Amino acid sequence: MSVKQYYAHSKEGWPREEWQRLEAHLFNVATKAEKCAAKLQSADWAWNAAWLHDLGKAADEFQAYLLRENSLDDSEYDGTGHGRVNHSSAGAAFAEEILGPIIGVINAYLAAGHHAGLPDFYPSNTGRAALQVRLTDGKENLSRIRSAAEEIGKQLRRDIKPPAYVKPSNFHLWVRMLFSCLVDADFLDTEDFMNQEQAKARGGYTILAELKPIFDRHMQKMANTAPNTPVNAARQEVLAACKNAGQQEPGLFSLTVPTGGGKTLSGMAFALDHAVRYGKSRIIYVIPYTSIIEQTAKILADILGIENVVEHHSNLDPDKETQRSRLAAENWDASVIVTTNVQFFESLYAAKSSRCRKLHNIINSVVILDEAQLLPPELLDPCVEVMNQLVRHYGVTMVLATATQPALPKLDLPREIITNPAALYERLKRTEIILPPNINNFTQWEDVAGRLQQHNQVLCVVNTRRDCYDLYKLMPHGTIHLSALMCGEHRSEAIQEIKKRLRVGLTTRVISTQLVEAGVDMDFPVVYRALAGLDSIAQAGGRCNREGKLNVDGRIGEVHVFVPPKSAPRGLLLKGEYTTRELLSLPDFNPQNPDEFTRYFNLFYSKVNDTGSRFKEWLQKDVPHVHFRTAGNEFKLIDDKAQQSVFINFGNSGKWLDELRRIGPKRHNMRKLQRYSVNLSRRDFEKAKMDGLLEEVWAGLWCWIGRYDHHHGLDLFGRGWVPEDLMI
Repeated sequence: MSVKQYYAHSKEGWPREEWQRLEAHLFNVATKAEKCAAKLQSADWAWNAAWLHDLGKAADEFQAYLLRENSLDDSEYDGTGHGRVNHSSAGAAFAEEILGPIIGVINAYLAAGHHAGLPDFYPSNTGRAALQVRLTDGKENLSRIRSAAEEIGKQLRRDIKPPAYVKPSNFHLWVRMLFSCLVDADFLDTEDFMNQEQAKARGGYTILAELKPIFDRHMQKMANTAPNTPVNAARQEVLAACKNAGQQEPGLFSLTVPTGGGKTLSGMAFALDHAVRYGKSRIIYVIPYTSIIEQTAKILADILGIENVVEHHSNLDPDKETQRSRLAAENWDASVIVTTNVQFFESLYAAKSSRCRKLHNIINSVVILDEAQLLPPELLDPCVEVMNQLVRHYGVTMVLATATQPALPKLDLPREIITNPAALYERLKRTEIILPPNINNFTQWEDVAGRLQQHNQVLCVVNTRRDCYDLYKLMPHGTIHLSALMCGEHRSEAIQEIKKRLRVGLTTRVISTQLVEAGVDMDFPVVYRALAGLDSIAQAGGRCNREGKLNVDGRIGEVHVFVPPKSAPRGLLLKGEYTTRELLSLPDFNPQNPDEFTRYFNLFYSKVNDTGSRFKEWLQKDVPHVHFRTAGNEFKLIDDKAQQSVFINFGNSGKWLDELRRIGPKRHNMRKLQRYSVNLSRRDFEKAKMDGLLEEVWAGLWCWIGRYDHHHGLDLFGRGWVPEDLMI
């Protein structure tokens, strides 16, 4: 660079001569980003983006800003104004100027977005944040740093092309992967200068090759001590099949195992064997619900060591975090990650730098997608597309693990790990699904309550929160209620109480919404399920005779399906119910044959009107002029615009609510309060405000001050409301 010195970062109390020089920062970031991007055959692209991203810091305005921030005299830079300085648009403009309209625009996205996030190209949806506008602004900024830009331009690599696998259909994912390499390298180098102690706390996780023998020893010990039952024999066969499949070539796999068949640990055995055999960097375990993620993470942490399993989800108690695990959650630089569908898929369509930062560490990993049937149908196309791309082009081996294997439209054909799933289901048969004799005859809640009271241990799963409340109110004292009108901490306590009572043989009657269906480890001799989608019925059945204890006495669990007094609410739940009704009318229908799930899901998906086609419009239609930010804003597995979270006075939440009132939202208190929150529909939220049932404890953060019942949670229905937030 020129003789004149430019600085990228200052440090409080340090003389200017010891600040980080811009040239050093750009070189460091380029070196790190280049290494990351080599994994996607795009090292030169990341190198260029790194040299361009902070080019604007050579402006007098930015150098004066650094001086002011350190209470130093900025008079050597005349007329530079005050406040923060836009330093990313100049690099974007220079990329377009020197690298051309295609290569340049790709690098411009990366440079312009490295702080604010990947932009849309056109300003139709995001106004002045659009790249087209940023490029115009950048040209003006570039004119003031021309000599520095020419020096940096000498570092750029010309005549580069995207890898052969990049097509208009997957351009957006490739750019996000490049963006991930850039922003992670930028974060890491900045941290290394600004906070070396924190930088030293990163990494150091036990590699998979060293975790595998720990896991294998545990599994062998389990096999040696497990009772000699048909269920445990079948679990050993599932484990053996998974270990054998782990030697197969990387790609897309399915693992179809009935609930209670040892899917979690056998899937992990596959992942470890496969990762060590093929040099995979990490294992990412993706789970649909926060209600079961802690259960899975604890199982793995008890085996591999809590220090080797990093949880990344919104419900994580900050007391379970260490500095090291918190840092690893930022970029998934650990050997074993346990996360949610929301975190995984939303990151793959995100525009924000903090969400995209981890993406390059998905490359060359083993991803276990647990309960794949719970992918949201309205986003099915983009979810399936990104799954295909990760397997085809980014070295990912993906396993779809579920008892109810969905027929995902347009998904590449997976290899099934279990040779004969139907035979396995027959061997692991622990329940009989008893269908209603006439699906047009409704059963009143009073009749359902009477039938439930004939059993000492019984679970009844219904379709909505309102149904759960109404049925619970008809049950005798001591019945346990479970729904998402109870905060997470309350639900956890209730689930632990249920497990304890079942273990010691106490009378245990539970009325629940579908939140118990995806992997919650309960074992009832009898389960009732309100008519719903076939997958929901099967998952509810997975809570029945789970360990096969009844089989020892020659008995079998009973799953009674009944038609509730009102249909499921409009939307996907109702489509699932209608699909099951269609199948029930067929003479050859067998709800316990795993092949029926293919028929069910084909019918179900045919009823979904839109599976995400709008994302093609935003991301594929006019490459390279795409709408990263619009797509990122719209890709939500949970529609946060349709609901509002409110905090609850329960347990220890008062301490954190008081802190919130005093000092406002901080990372620690917000993570703590996540365990004490309930989601309300917008309609219910607005009504609660009008009725004086909510307190705004901080701007935009609300606490429920109405009645919260220690049995059934937030009291909506005692007030006679008819909420729209009915699912779970």
